[in-house]
Amino acid sequence: MSGGFDALTRRGFVQQCTDHDVVSRELNDGKVVFYVGFDPTGRSLHAGHLIPLFALAHLVRAGHTAIALVGGGTARIGDPSGKTEMRRMLTVEDIQANAFSIRGQIDRFLSAAGASAEIVDNADWLADLNYIEFLRDIGRHFSVNRMLSFETYKMRLETGLSFIEFNYQLLQSYDFLELYRRHGCTLQVGGDDQWGNIVAGADLIRRVDAGLAQGLTFPLVTRADGKKMGKTEKGAVFLDPDLCSPYDFFQYWRNVPDQDVGRFLNLYTFLPDDEVARLAELRDREVNVAKESLAYELTRLVHGAEEANAARGAARAAFTGGAATEGTPELILDADEVDDPVAIIELFVRTGLCGSKSEARRLFAQGGAYVDDEALIDPDATVESARLTEGVMLRAGKKRYYRVVRA
Repeated sequence: MSGGFDALTRRGFVQQCTDHDVVSRELNDGKVVFYVGFDPTGRSLHAGHLIPLFALAHLVRAGHTAIALVGGGTARIGDPSGKTEMRRMLTVEDIQANAFSIRGQIDRFLSAAGASAEIVDNADWLADLNYIEFLRDIGRHFSVNRMLSFETYKMRLETGLSFIEFNYQLLQSYDFLELYRRHGCTLQVGGDDQWGNIVAGADLIRRVDAGLAQGLTFPLVTRADGKKMGKTEKGAVFLDPDLCSPYDFFQYWRNVPDQDVGRFLNLYTFLPDDEVARLAELRDREVNVAKESLAYELTRLVHGAEEANAARGAARAAFTGGAATEGTPELILDADEVDDPVAIIELFVRTGLCGSKSEARRLFAQGGAYVDDEALIDPDATVESARLTEGVMLRAGKKRYYRVVRA
C-alpha cells in the first residue's frame, strides 16, 4: 500500500510540512513510524480530536505504523496552545482516570475504522525526570527568542504566560525524542496549533541524536457559518455518550451548514472519493441526503452501528414531523421530583431544550414550543403528572426533541 500523503492532501488534511518533498515521498512510497498526541485534560475526546484520529487511520491504512500518545505527563502542565489563559491544574489521579477513558475511545474508534495504533503514555518517561539533568541535557538546546517567535507564545504574552506553561514545548519535544529512540518514530502529526512544538521536537532530534525527523500539521477546522467547530448550545460535542448522547452527536453533524458538507465528508468519513464527490454535488433539499450520510457514518464510527441506526431513525421521525421515539434523548423523573400539575416551562429547562426560563418564554412566544406535537404559546401551561407516566414528547422548533417520563 502507498499514497498516504496524496490521500491526506486530496481529502484536505495537509496544512504545513517541515519538508514537503521529504514528507510526501516517505508517506507515498515508504513506511513511516509516526505519532500523534492527546492530552487527557478531560475524561473524553471531543469533535476537535476527530481530525487527527481520521488522519491517523488514513496513514495506517496506507501501510504506516501509528503511535497514539496519551499525555499523562504533559497534562500535569497543560498545553498553552490555543488557550487565552492557563488551564486548570488537575490531580494526578484525575489525569490517570482521564487517560484510561481516552485510551478506550481511541481504541474503539480505530477498531471501527479498520486501523490500529500502539498507545503509550508519556508519564512513563516524564514523571520521574530529574529537573537539573533535564535542563542540562535538553533545555540547553532551546532558544527563548525562537520559542517566543512561535504564534502560541506570542499570543499568550498578551494575556499572561506562566513559567510552567513555558516548559510545555520542551516536554513535547522530549516526547518526540523518546519515541524516536524507542520506536524509530520519525514523524509527528497534529493540529496546526502544534506547529511550533512539532518543529521544536524535530530540531531537538537533530541536535541531540543527529537524527532526521519531520512534522505535518492539519488545518484547524472552522464552520462556514462562523460558529466554533464542535460547539453547541449544550456545550462541546464529546465522544463520550454520557456527555453528548448519540442522538445529539448525530444531530450536530446532520445540521452542519450546506457549504460545509463536501469538506466534512472528506474529513470525517472514510467514504470512497467518488461517493464523496457525488454527495457533495447535491443541492437544495437533496443536500439533506449528504448531511445524513455524514452524520450516520461519523456516529457509526464513534458510537457503533446500533446507536447510529437509532439516532438516524429518531432524526428522520423528527424531520418528517412524526413522533421521535427510539434514540431520542430521554429525561426520567422520580415520582417525588414532580409537582402535580407540572409546569411545562420547567421541563423545557430541565431537558436542556432551553437554557433558562427566559429563553423558554421566548420560545413559547414565538410558537416554537410543542408538547406531543401540540403548539403551546402560554408559558404557564402545565401537564398532569399522570400524563408523564405515559411519557410526553417535548419539541423545540422543528428538529429538537426530548421525551420526559415519570418513573
